[in-house]
Amino acid sequence: MRTVVSRIVAVVLSAGMLTGSAYAQSLRELTFDEIVRPKPGEWPSYNGLLSANRHSPLDHISTRNVATLELKWTHDIGGKRALQMTPVVVDGVMYVTAVNEVRALDARTGRQIWQFSRPQTPGLVPTGDPAAGINRGVAVLGNRVFLQTDHARLLALDRRTGDLLWDVEMADHRLNYGSTGAPLIVNDLVIAGISAGDEGVRGFLDAYRASTGERVWRFWTVPARGEPGSETWVGKALEHGCATTWLTGSYDPDAKLLYWPTGNPCPDYNGDERKGDNLYSSSVVALDPATGQLRWHFQFTPHDLHDWDANQPPLLVDAEFRGRPRKLLVVANRNGFFYVLDRLTGQMLMAEPFVKNLTWASGIGPDGRPKLLPGYENSVEGTETCPNVSGAANWPSSAFNAATGLFYVMASEGCAIYRKNSDWFELGKSFYGGTTKALTIEGGGKFLRALDLQSGKVVWEIPKIGGSITGSGLMSTAGGLVFYGDNTGGAFVAVDGRTGQRLWQFETQQVWKSSPMTYAIDGKQYVAAVAGSAVRVFGLPD
Repeated sequence: MRTVVSRIVAVVLSAGMLTGSAYAQSLRELTFDEIVRPKPGEWPSYNGLLSANRHSPLDHISTRNVATLELKWTHDIGGKRALQMTPVVVDGVMYVTAVNEVRALDARTGRQIWQFSRPQTPGLVPTGDPAAGINRGVAVLGNRVFLQTDHARLLALDRRTGDLLWDVEMADHRLNYGSTGAPLIVNDLVIAGISAGDEGVRGFLDAYRASTGERVWRFWTVPARGEPGSETWVGKALEHGCATTWLTGSYDPDAKLLYWPTGNPCPDYNGDERKGDNLYSSSVVALDPATGQLRWHFQFTPHDLHDWDANQPPLLVDAEFRGRPRKLLVVANRNGFFYVLDRLTGQMLMAEPFVKNLTWASGIGPDGRPKLLPGYENSVEGTETCPNVSGAANWPSSAFNAATGLFYVMASEGCAIYRKNSDWFELGKSFYGGTTKALTIEGGGKFLRALDLQSGKVVWEIPKIGGSITGSGLMSTAGGLVFYGDNTGGAFVAVDGRTGQRLWQFETQQVWKSSPMTYAIDGKQYVAAVAGSAVRVFGLPD
């Protein structure tokens, strides 16, 4: 670990803003209790709530007035690739990211307060997400902002100034590691996952002391030979088994359980050297956040051969389910099934398909295992399987609104040809073990679907809002709205959460790769959306 106090970049002050000292003095130290129960109008973590449920209690913007929503300000970060981050807002300050970069903005006006940046790291695996410049956001605790870099480092910045406070290496990027995710705060720990999920690394999840950067624990998502779970890896792939942890998880403060999704096993498309279930890939793991000890796991796709992984948001919902109050974990998995689990035990309560094009399994058995169909195994010649490699859902956010009883998800209808080959692990290269090619199918594309929590059935849907491999996440609000980005033309859209009726849209003419959020300042609600390389913030007329 390196502890540093030097500045990397200068504080930027715009005309009409607070002076540097006044701005710094105006910020309170964000407590963990304020992350668990956010102050009205704040969005203090990647998903807004530690439950990962992007349903906001704000209702100033509602079905009654959303038609008057107007653009308030725009901040363009720049770059050639569409941003995938979600802004965080605390104390009237918005924190936004690009690769190896954080900017603090006045959330009222979009004016920049400070910027921290480092050059993109050369020499990363060229086909991997870290080399592509992906970053999904920050975590905040006290007076610190935490950022993961493309070359697998975790940084702590002073949120008042942008000064670098400490810098630790999570893994050696020369061994194909990288990182793209937004960390999660639990008590005084920064929980951080690793990416490079197709590059032949061994996946893990780390916890670091927020004050010092000291690593407190590590949970390996691929066991070492001889450890429990290694018997589910028959062959020589174990040491390069991936199962990375690149999407932010969720936390239940009452149960004191941390829930984290894991990625696909490696090589992605060839299971010949990894026969067995390949624990703990394509799973959700429930961990003791103080120690990293495994409490339970649920594997959605044992022996995943299609790069479906399980890196979809694990939503925590407290609701009556089939006649009794339950603490639930709800996931629309990339494999095409909508799962409801008991989050205290990991017991599967329901699994129903939420896409029509699903050819790899006929259903999920009472034991939680898929009922495989012929054609699940990939071949050298090529095997057609649905869903395609992007899956029936992907990492962008989903949401649940208790008032409607509906779970909202961006669903994809698609199929692909999967081929396996004998390519083996090499440093500096991806480790797919095959190829895939998406097919054009009738009825394919992206759909916003509202699912009944009790049955998993589609209550309403909005079709054709982008190709099956594109799309934004979404957000639900107490104003009765669902917000999302439409990749058919780049519009930012608000619909009625009960019916799906379109109520408002704003044309951005940009590509959507992120999920919207909302916040309030001085009694005024704003909605922020990241499309292309710019943050756009909307509000009601003054």
